[in-house]
Amino acid sequence: MDLILLLKAAILGIVEGLTEFLPISSTGHLILVGTLLDFHDERGKLFEIVIQSAAILAVVWEYRARLGHALISATREEASRRLLVNVAIAFLPLAVLGLVFGKWLKLHLFNAPVVAATFIFGGLIILWAERKSHHERVATVEDMNWLDALKVGVAQAFALIPGTSRSGATIIGGMLFGLSRKAATEFTFFLAIPTLGVAGLYSLYKERALLSVDDLGMWAVGMLFSFISAFVCVRWLIRFVSTHSFKVFAWYRIVFGLIVLLTWQMGWVHWAD
Repeated sequence: MDLILLLKAAILGIVEGLTEFLPISSTGHLILVGTLLDFHDERGKLFEIVIQSAAILAVVWEYRARLGHALISATREEASRRLLVNVAIAFLPLAVLGLVFGKWLKLHLFNAPVVAATFIFGGLIILWAERKSHHERVATVEDMNWLDALKVGVAQAFALIPGTSRSGATIIGGMLFGLSRKAATEFTFFLAIPTLGVAGLYSLYKERALLSVDDLGMWAVGMLFSFISAFVCVRWLIRFVSTHSFKVFAWYRIVFGLIVLLTWQMGWVHWAD
């Protein structure tokens, strides 16, 4: 096995795990880091799908007791049933819009200038949202109703635009709709399971011709590092949001986006689509 390839797999695994649940766009980072590592061909795109599944597993593991209880008790406990129904409702807008517009979006928007612009615009949205006063009427995920879930789902649909950040859209959207920081963040984690899971399975099915036993070692390394970094990130983020705003992520997005635009405009880096 090529050691350089394994190193690239580890780096991309860490990038995926750290950025999937932070409001800084994992897709945007994988596009850009994959370009720098010269690993963004069709094989590299399939690899990104594989390591994304490991990030989902990290959420499932962290919330295994809560998720297991919800699944087992859904028929007899209203709170458990409401949680599962709300996740399903929130999943629908992105699923429908993704099926309708997904191909067009990938053809026209998956490029460095768009990613950089959405990085910057997303950062400005976060700064604006943090300046607003928030009326928290939903303290916990269990307190959400179906309309709250639908609103968060609509916000998540904006993540179809690369560089937007699925977690950023749902967390900030949830806060603007009256969810507490913790409720918005936890619901984002739960919503990631069907959203990323279904998207990953669909993408694997479409790219099944690229599946190869020779890539198992690379996948194993990428998934391991993605799982570990995502697990650490999920635990850290829940503690972070209880006492901090998201302004640091907003400024990171703005600076990062400006750097990408500058290097693209000057021709210093040839960013791949």
